[in-house]
Amino acid sequence: MTLSQKPLVVLLMGPTASGKTAFSLDLAEALQTEIISVDSALVYREMNIGTAKPSLAERSRLTHHLIDIIDPSLSFSTGQFRDQAMPLIETLLAQNKIPLLTGGTMLYFNALTEGLAQLPPGNPEIRALLEQQMQVDGKQALHQRLQQIDPESAARIHMNDPQRIQRALEVYAITGQPLSSFFKQQHESPYRFLKIILSPTDRSVLHRRIEQRFHTMLNDGLIEEVMQLRNRGDLDLSMPAMRSVGYRQVWQYLQGDIKFPEMIDQSIFASRQLAKRQLTWLRKIEDAIWLDHAQNQLPSVLASINALLG
Repeated sequence: MTLSQKPLVVLLMGPTASGKTAFSLDLAEALQTEIISVDSALVYREMNIGTAKPSLAERSRLTHHLIDIIDPSLSFSTGQFRDQAMPLIETLLAQNKIPLLTGGTMLYFNALTEGLAQLPPGNPEIRALLEQQMQVDGKQALHQRLQQIDPESAARIHMNDPQRIQRALEVYAITGQPLSSFFKQQHESPYRFLKIILSPTDRSVLHRRIEQRFHTMLNDGLIEEVMQLRNRGDLDLSMPAMRSVGYRQVWQYLQGDIKFPEMIDQSIFASRQLAKRQLTWLRKIEDAIWLDHAQNQLPSVLASINALLG
């Protein structure tokens, strides 16, 4: 099958706080389609404010998928995302709809566009040992170990991304092979993609949005939301859901590890660092349409889609 014969899938990407949610709603309505979320935090129930989850009113405008699908006590891997997203894409295509996938989890997008390496399942004992080593030695020491055994993965995984560092070390401990070797075995995607990246050209604009949005989250009840999660009694900071930006910092504030001003500063800083990592990844994407803002951009995006459809 040639590229032009493959079904079209639209990807709306961008850093946190870039305005993807609002633009995706307008685009999906114009395409008369549904939205598939590509966000590792939106999958969790009971985490609404700190994830900037689309509101119930926004979700009532049209159908959203892969939101509120698991409990915060569980993990959700890139493989699980792909396994659930692919049937949704196929269902929409069968209905003659153009699938629209939007979010900011770049690993998920990569699994769709580049294929997904067949990694070994996790090993709880090895993962617990790595978590213990992380607590004792710190993330820098584990990142340095990764540099020694898998320089390619170490160059791709930031030192401030402990979850992915641990996964890379876990894969090596299980298989004796570096994680990077698995990604060289990926398969071609069955789709062709229109890649749209929404991101302010001026970094200071994005930083202001991140700061304003976090203060809005606090006013909307983020602390109370995290307090309810803590009061469940079955969650802790070692779990992926509670490592999400904002949740970790508020959790630390609630247990007395940091003061309120520190919590705000650290949360905003962590969000900016997340945006920086997302932009680093996005700049490597080829053949993407970059939008500085969403205002008045819908007609040009629709024109690009129509051109691809012939």
